[in-house]
Amino acid sequence: MRDMINAAAFKECILCAHAALQANIQTINDLNVFPVPDGDTGTNMGLTMERAAIELRRSDFTAVTAAADCVASALLRAARGNSGVILSLLFRGMSRKLKGLAETDARTFAAAMQEGVDAAYKAVMKPAEGTILTVSRLASEAAARAANGGAGLEQTFEAAIRAGDEALADTINMNPVLKKAGVVDAGGMGYMVILKAMFASLKGEAFAPADQIRIEEAAGTVFTAGSAMENITFAFDTVYVVRKKSADVDLEPLREYLGSIGDSLVISDDDEIFKVHVHTDTPGEALTESQKYGTLEIAKIENMVTQAEQLQRGEKATSTDDLHEIERQLEEQGAAAEEPEHAAPEKQFGAVVVAAGDGMRRLFQELGADRVVTGGQTMNPSTDDIMREINRTPAETVFVLPNNKNIIMAAEQSAELVRDKRVIVIPTKTVPQGISALLNFNIDENEEPIVEAMKEAASHVHTAMVTYAARDSDFDGHDIRAGEYLALLDGALLGSYGSEKDLFDELIAAFGAYTPEFITVYYGEDVNESDADAAASAIAASFPDVEMSVVNGGQPVYYYMISVE
Repeated sequence: MRDMINAAAFKECILCAHAALQANIQTINDLNVFPVPDGDTGTNMGLTMERAAIELRRSDFTAVTAAADCVASALLRAARGNSGVILSLLFRGMSRKLKGLAETDARTFAAAMQEGVDAAYKAVMKPAEGTILTVSRLASEAAARAANGGAGLEQTFEAAIRAGDEALADTINMNPVLKKAGVVDAGGMGYMVILKAMFASLKGEAFAPADQIRIEEAAGTVFTAGSAMENITFAFDTVYVVRKKSADVDLEPLREYLGSIGDSLVISDDDEIFKVHVHTDTPGEALTESQKYGTLEIAKIENMVTQAEQLQRGEKATSTDDLHEIERQLEEQGAAAEEPEHAAPEKQFGAVVVAAGDGMRRLFQELGADRVVTGGQTMNPSTDDIMREINRTPAETVFVLPNNKNIIMAAEQSAELVRDKRVIVIPTKTVPQGISALLNFNIDENEEPIVEAMKEAASHVHTAMVTYAARDSDFDGHDIRAGEYLALLDGALLGSYGSEKDLFDELIAAFGAYTPEFITVYYGEDVNESDADAAASAIAASFPDVEMSVVNGGQPVYYYMISVE
């Protein structure tokens, strides 16, 4: 075990941490207990760390300060979601403490960990315990105690990991939602994946990018290093959902058949659907056999051999989750290539918004948005994505509307990176809030009245969201099954429903408490116009004096976004 961490060792630590996150993204994602499809923690942390790995591979460093600066800068620009932003802040503070150093010993590294925690806590307006903040704080405090007591690097890391594991296990008790679900905090787990991978690298037990570091599903988060290829018996990771022919269909013959053509088999079901996870070389046969028991609704097939080879080459493992992003990038590459990276100011005020869906993009542009960042739920844009559109806005002062609570921190970080424009983030949490705020964006006013008017307008908007349950869950008193309709009102789960009619009946009852004057129904890409009109008519029947509007938002994930004012 080494006594000092030099530039090469620090670089290897981060590359191992990146490989560990990539190998454990789904394990971390599975800890997310809220049943709504979202930008999951493991995905956001993995994408954030990926930029650091890419930048590190491009250079060799002679001092640990340079390697740390490279990581901090890359993470800051790539940060996605709250978990990604907090991760970037942890390393940003660390880089400040390592400034000017050729290498670092245990005491200085422990102090750098604490500096990172301080930076993260200061940036979060209302730090919540039982999260990555708690786990990183207690781990860094233990590291500092050990190092200040004379411990070397190995003992310092062991102390940090021991305390971090204890803190992670205790997050269940700090958060009632986690306790009911019986899981630990996803962000805290991601932090421990990183910390343990770095330690494994320093001990010479893991090497990047040829080896993956896997997290065991046992109670303790134990890591082993080894080739990803060695663990793959069947090539295709196959997941699909089938709607049953009848509630009493016997799935045991299907279980036996799938077990004969693959492994890692899990079948879960309720009265209406069953979900299959299996590793197999013949996913087509698995799907064909399963359709004897019902109607195939959705399937996801990924080649684990290809993914492992990509990881071994130091690349990101391609996933079906990337399909939308790949399509979007191909569509935008032609136009974006000709656009200037920095637009000279042509006016005093401009606006950048975050939204997904062609209809939403057009609507925001019609309302005066200069730039629209593609993103939202399940597609949290990075700090760099937002900063790029700010720089392309031809205004001295740019207002940013993130329109999602998990994007606000990334927007705030992007504001710090822009040098030649003033940036003001209006913390809109939903797209309807963003629309209302932009409707009150009066460029003929001074800055302060504009900010007040936009925030005031957003505060009067109640937002209902209709989507589907991404996972089985016992959440907030609701027994939720994957695939059911979900209704949220102002971010809180209203209920889970087997039929759209039941869902709208309860939404309409809830709207009555607001005595609304305006209701707008924005329908998504999976809803046709006639169904949207029918939903709006059902709402209008209960509120005959309300001004109703129906807009094709084309948004993914959410069947409906409903603005109530």
